Amino acid sequence: MVAFATNVSAIKPINYEAIYKLNNETTFNELVRFINADDNQADNLKYLFELTENKLKVALKSNDEAKINKVLFFNMGNAKYILSDKQYKKYLAVLNLSVNTDNVEFLTQK
Repeated sequence: MVAFATNVSAIKPINYEAIYKLNNETTFNELVRFINADDNQADNLKYLFELTENKLKVALKSNDEAKINKVLFFNMGNAKYILSDKQYKKYLAVLNLSVNTDNVEFLTQK
């Protein structure tokens, strides 16, 4: 049991702040370009990101990991509805890299 606890504490925490960075205008525009979203999809994603940010603020204040994860699942589920399968796979790749690293700015690099 001690080895398990040691391994869990060594896992890097998820960077939920990346959600805020993805909603930054420049980064968001690059995300839309990268996944090749049309104008309607971009508008829906922007609205989704605004909802996600609001829900995330509340969840982070509660410091409840289950609530925080529920917000991520909310975002992913709605993005899946908005995007095609190909776009959604790209979106998940970006989201995964963003929340599991400290660098979201890779999207804006050309």
